[in-house]
Amino acid sequence: MEYELVIQGGTLVSRERVEKMDLAVQGGKIAAIAPRLSGKMTYSASGMLVIPGGVDPHVHIDMATPTTRTSDDWSSGTLAAAFGGTTTVIDFIEPEGGEPLMQAYEKRRAEADGLAMIDYSLHMTISRSDPDNLAQIPEVVEAGMTSFKLYTTYEGLALPDEGLIASFEAVRQAGGLVLVHCENDAIIQASIRRLSEAGKLHPSNYPDSRPPIAEIEAIRRVIALTRFIGVPLYVVHISTGTGASAVERARKHGQVVYGETCPQYLLLNEQVYRNPDGLEAVKYICAPPIRQQKDNKIIWELLKSGGIQTIGTDHCPFNVIGQKDSGKENFRKSLGCVPGIEPRLALMYTYGVRAGNITMEQWVSACCTAPAEIFGLAPQKGVLAVGSDADIVIFDPEKKVTLTKALLHERVDYTPYENMQLTGYPHAAFLRGRLLVEDGRLVNPQPDGRFLKRQRHQIPTARMTDEY
Repeated sequence: MEYELVIQGGTLVSRERVEKMDLAVQGGKIAAIAPRLSGKMTYSASGMLVIPGGVDPHVHIDMATPTTRTSDDWSSGTLAAAFGGTTTVIDFIEPEGGEPLMQAYEKRRAEADGLAMIDYSLHMTISRSDPDNLAQIPEVVEAGMTSFKLYTTYEGLALPDEGLIASFEAVRQAGGLVLVHCENDAIIQASIRRLSEAGKLHPSNYPDSRPPIAEIEAIRRVIALTRFIGVPLYVVHISTGTGASAVERARKHGQVVYGETCPQYLLLNEQVYRNPDGLEAVKYICAPPIRQQKDNKIIWELLKSGGIQTIGTDHCPFNVIGQKDSGKENFRKSLGCVPGIEPRLALMYTYGVRAGNITMEQWVSACCTAPAEIFGLAPQKGVLAVGSDADIVIFDPEKKVTLTKALLHERVDYTPYENMQLTGYPHAAFLRGRLLVEDGRLVNPQPDGRFLKRQRHQIPTARMTDEY
């Protein structure tokens, strides 16, 4: 058979294997994987790796704050993702006040549709645990959003334990999964008071305002609460080795819990804050903060052992000049979060695979396959399999790149990974069989991103036990 497109001569990398095979595309789907396939069009991947399009499960594109918006809109943010080899993102819906959840969903869809360059899905945020709000959860699941974000810190977002339990129960009954931002708010507020009284509010003091114990306690508590309810749990942006180890321990005791980390918690350490220049230190303000090298090491080890499953970015871009610089003398005035949607795959290849911290198969699993599986997008996304969407990345394992802001397409005035030396970089990305970007060039400027509905979670729930 002669297929519409055949990608020839590349080394296919999946979670299960690395093999030299051709890959055929027909009607936007992967139609065959075999040697010596024939196509009306061919694309040479000789000397390259062929991997599934990346799935970033944690991004904040065109997100509003009380005073501003993130610098990337849906067009620029998803374009940057594509250049970095990510073809699917999962963003968030943040209902305002008493806004109905589905009304907030319609508003978010209106912001993204017609601008998104790649496919996307959405997590729903739950910041109110009253019966009227929780009663809307089944409708959200029916609409294809099966994951719900909750917080243990931040005014207006954090829920007390009683509210968390009520929300967890409502999500469990609807067949959903909960994502939780885990930091103990009382510890954070006490830490900030101490720093304020001591006159230590310079950005160089920022990590002391959210000490490791704040994350560790909250992760352990949320694991216990979700185990009691029996709802699947996904812990976002884990920064501490001890917090990551708590997730691994709960999994070993049979709990359905997943752990996510981000490149900033693997590659950077808290020395980035210890800079007397507030304009430099403020670049790295994010929550939770960047930790110590010992935390980097433990999280790498748990990625390799399977204790941590995914690498997201928590991409939330604010410019230093005009946005983050409000906190250059007082970190309490700074906008949090860092950018990173574009360099994720390349960073994790150089400092993960080439450095021996993870295998190529684990790289693909953490950046592509596991996020798709956990959030109900596989086998449509995140895998190279017959019948899956032809979201395909051609990755050059030998290309040498100095990572700079000028190289990236993120619409923000810095990158936290400035001047990092990379060996291995995306060469091209296909979305549903259509070549989108190639060799740093936008091939098809048509915004063709689609909203992805997801299915209820068919995951066995954990039994209540004292072991967690």
